[in-house]
Amino acid sequence: MTADRFDSTRCKILVTGGAGFIASALAERLLKDENNFVVIVDNLLTGSKENLPTDSNNNWHFIKADVNKLEELSDIMLSYHFDYVFHYAATVGVQFTLSHPVMVLNDIQGIRNILDLSKATGVKCIYYSSSSEVYGEPVEFPQNEETTPLNSRLPYAVVKNVGESFLKSYHKEFGLNYVIFRFFNTYGPRQSCQFVISKFLRAALQNEHIMINGDGKQTRTFLFIDDNIEATINEFNSHKYKNEVVNIGSDIESTIIDLAQKIIYITNSKSDIHHLPPLQEGDMMRRKPDISKMKQLLNHPLITLDEGLMKILNSYEL
Repeated sequence: MTADRFDSTRCKILVTGGAGFIASALAERLLKDENNFVVIVDNLLTGSKENLPTDSNNNWHFIKADVNKLEELSDIMLSYHFDYVFHYAATVGVQFTLSHPVMVLNDIQGIRNILDLSKATGVKCIYYSSSSEVYGEPVEFPQNEETTPLNSRLPYAVVKNVGESFLKSYHKEFGLNYVIFRFFNTYGPRQSCQFVISKFLRAALQNEHIMINGDGKQTRTFLFIDDNIEATINEFNSHKYKNEVVNIGSDIESTIIDLAQKIIYITNSKSDIHHLPPLQEGDMMRRKPDISKMKQLLNHPLITLDEGLMKILNSYEL
């Protein structure tokens, strides 16, 4: 579908990285509103066409393109003149980003491209996927959007932090609106096996060793994908935190070794736990966000880790 063939009365939304785990779930939710027309852009480096919407209605379109390349993104944004942009495209995965630090730094150009073209084409608001990684090894708990220092040093975290600074600066100088979502570990069906819950589940279901770096006493909080999407969609609809930062995560901590043991139990697996040397970088000891803002965007308690894991297992049986 070309830009001149869609209904111009619809709300036009760009989702970058839309073949990825979180962004594809976001696109599906946006498409439930028939007044939305969604253009999904992804270079398919880490995303997959299998994540794209399966319905055959005419309110979405996929374009394979790299937002870090100005000429490719310009053609899209100058054709559609989007109302809103969800900029979720990024090089992701701890091991992948540690192995490809220059590729990660190239994402800064994509952020600049999105901002410059949004400013030029009248985008009303940019929704940006930042990360808990910007906090680095935190010095206070829970980690608050406004008061917790950002101690990020790894390229992935630095790029996310730079992106946040660009958004705030473009708002201050040009009036371009934004909302920054700092995502803590989100999990669910269709997530890549390079992430901890997917990796552990796959190993457990195949009765293979579950590999843990270090002693496994690192803590993380895990948010089921449905709660992530509901919070971000409710912000999109309400504009409650326009030009602010919002932590998107759970406030219930779990150690990595407890997570592994829980997965072994619920899958009735014969897997055992093997310990690898600690990662030299990128494995913070503790994460716990302040989610006071996020709770104002939800109308129900968070899905528990046990409930979320069972939802994934049930999806495997379909």
